[in-house]
Amino acid sequence: MPVEFLGIAATNNGSETTARSGTAFDREYTLRLARAHEEHGWDRVLFAYGSGTPDPAPAAAYIASKLDRLQILLAHRPNVSYPTFAAKTFATLDQISGGRLAVHFITGGNDHEQGREGDVLGKDERYARTLEYIRIVKKIWTTHEAFDHEGEHYRFHDFVSDVFPVQQPRPNVSFGGSSPAAYAAGAAEADIYCLWGEPLEQTAQQIEAVQAAARAAGRTEAPRVQVAFRPIIAPTEELAWEKAHRTVGAIRERRRAGTVQRHRNGVSEAAAPQNTGSQRLIAIAEAGERYDRALWTPTAAATGGAGNSNALVGTPETVAQALLDYYDLGVDILSARGYDLLGDAVDFGRYVIPLVREEVAKRDAARDAARDAARDAARDTEREAASGGAGSGAGSARQTLTAVRG
Repeated sequence: MPVEFLGIAATNNGSETTARSGTAFDREYTLRLARAHEEHGWDRVLFAYGSGTPDPAPAAAYIASKLDRLQILLAHRPNVSYPTFAAKTFATLDQISGGRLAVHFITGGNDHEQGREGDVLGKDERYARTLEYIRIVKKIWTTHEAFDHEGEHYRFHDFVSDVFPVQQPRPNVSFGGSSPAAYAAGAAEADIYCLWGEPLEQTAQQIEAVQAAARAAGRTEAPRVQVAFRPIIAPTEELAWEKAHRTVGAIRERRRAGTVQRHRNGVSEAAAPQNTGSQRLIAIAEAGERYDRALWTPTAAATGGAGNSNALVGTPETVAQALLDYYDLGVDILSARGYDLLGDAVDFGRYVIPLVREEVAKRDAARDAARDAARDAARDTEREAASGGAGSGAGSARQTLTAVRG
């Protein structure tokens, strides 16, 4: 399967290493960053969600109306709008984009952040609500007759939408999380399951957990898997590692100075994480700094495990090979975001994406050739068996006839 690349659709130039230079929604920068992704080989960009950040839905509509090819992943929290309203919003965005929308549903991993917008449910209840929410949205997207819903969290009567997605039967749904409750909910309904970058061994374990949860939910096909990293690349290994240490130094300096903005989902990076994914990142960082070919954990440690924060460090060739290691595990959607959002999007698109795509094409061709060869060999074996059986039967018949005549 061809590999896909997901970038970030930030609405300003701020990052963990640099304070933004303008307002929270910088229209020119938002378009410039999205265009850089479209022009440098990326497939899709994520419009993230935070309680105090610009609303991602109109920002996504703005980009969709300006660009022709770039696909959009819109993050959405069920607590902020009723599913009937959200389903219409998503369908309208899919119409605006000409069928380029996917929706990432966020359950929410921090009680304080959820409470900023009036969400008082506990984590387990939030997962149950998200599951119900996704099922309602899917039904609205695909149902042309009015229906009622009487659920645990939502109740409505005689609803039918008049706006439907371009994509048929519906846009893709993605979901993330690293707890058993997340696996159960996401594997039951998601088309794409999203993980933060961890060492290969732990990633393989998570993929198996998602697949097991999908089987338990009665699915014959598990969700596709997406893994996210913070690439730090340079022309040589030495320069890449110098850049990596400068990056961590800048993150730590901003934290010491108290100038770190709330991270993209609105949670202070200084707070101890409640979500399992961030706890896993911290535990991995405490166990070691370097894993596998290029995974580096100090960036995650420096941010307190805030979101996508483990780095891949090295030359474009090294980082490409590291990404291919994850592809070999079954990951075919690779999410990447640098610390200089615009510059790193361009560099990654120029120097890493082509290497990965070329090697994936070779691997897929070799796999297809091996599959075809195995199929041809099986057919030859069947023909030989059939031919041998027919010959034996004919010989027996001749012997019988000779005996009768004799």
